[in-house]
Amino acid sequence: MTHAESTHVEGFRVAVTDEEIEGLRAALRRTRWPRQMEGVGWREGTDLAYLQELVAYWADRFDWRAVEARLNDEPQFLARVGAGDDAGEPLDIHFVHRRGVGPAPLPLVLTHGWPSTYFEFRDVIGPLADPGAHGGDPADAFDVIVPSLPGYGFSSAPARVGTGPSRIAALWDELVRGLGYERYGAAGCDWGAMVTSLLGLEHPEHLVGIHLGMLTLRSRQRDESAGAADQEEERQFAARTKAWARTEAAYTDIQGTKPQSLAYGLNDSPAGLAAWIVEKFRAWGDTSGDVESAFTRDDLLTNISIYWFTQTIGSANRLYHEARRSPRRLGEGERVTVPAGFLLERALPEGHVTPNIGPPPRRRAELVYDVRRWTIAPRGAHFPAWETPDLYVDEVRAFFRDLRPHT
Repeated sequence: MTHAESTHVEGFRVAVTDEEIEGLRAALRRTRWPRQMEGVGWREGTDLAYLQELVAYWADRFDWRAVEARLNDEPQFLARVGAGDDAGEPLDIHFVHRRGVGPAPLPLVLTHGWPSTYFEFRDVIGPLADPGAHGGDPADAFDVIVPSLPGYGFSSAPARVGTGPSRIAALWDELVRGLGYERYGAAGCDWGAMVTSLLGLEHPEHLVGIHLGMLTLRSRQRDESAGAADQEEERQFAARTKAWARTEAAYTDIQGTKPQSLAYGLNDSPAGLAAWIVEKFRAWGDTSGDVESAFTRDDLLTNISIYWFTQTIGSANRLYHEARRSPRRLGEGERVTVPAGFLLERALPEGHVTPNIGPPPRRRAELVYDVRRWTIAPRGAHFPAWETPDLYVDEVRAFFRDLRPHT
């Protein structure tokens, strides 16, 4: 029996009922607003005036039906995977599968992170699958597969503990091979970078290469050959990491320790859900303080609405808890041996709304990965496929160009 024969796949369409849409609007209109201290703006979290404006737009002007039609323009499916693994809990994984248009499309699985959804990749699917229709070379075509992480959006949520990044990587390998592909590429940012790294680490025989937006694995080996310049780069990176953690990392602590307590409020209040998510897009994107300079209002609300209608913010947040519960640490001398490419966010200029970590030292990556491409993005930030889709597409094409099987 082939993998394609053993994986149950069925078509899927996004279909929210009129009652759910009206229920959302009613909930938005009865929001109980908290007080905000004068003059604090965004310093203590999402700004009250901005959120009131966003919620009013969501309730009265946001057109979910138009969004739904756009989402359904992509070929979408559900696949049952994971029945035979150690967790013993099969999951229905939602995914987009756009066939490539070119002489030999390379299968490519794209994995999103938090607090985005599969919608993060909506502007790169077409150019990656059909480069000839977007000013590119058809030889660069991919068969593009974009799954929703378990417990995110339209994928089913695990009912038992144990679905952390390593299991997700195994589910992705089962999914892609179940579609009939024995060798494929993978790319991702945020949690997607961790899942993609673990695909390369734990399933190397099936990967032609991995492309990452973050450095997610660290070697236990000491870099004894680092010179003075290398040590200074490490010092600056450590300082940026510490500054970010001091002001920005609280969400990882609550989602990593008490995700259930948080879930009650976010699952019940659409205004609360929007506040929790939009603040991250403002802080992590290249926004200069104006979140809608990098993300349109409709796109922000599309992403948030997917969480709302599927009631998955609690299960999505829980991935932080799973990763803490069973962290994946490299063993002595363990490395990711498949070719790796990086598109990394630059250290944002002084005066950005919040600190960002910026790129790690390349030497740190080379202790773990077979680094073939290393690019510091000149623009954009944490969501490159969303903020700078043209740059992202160019980088992914360029990285995989020399890794395609020769025919």
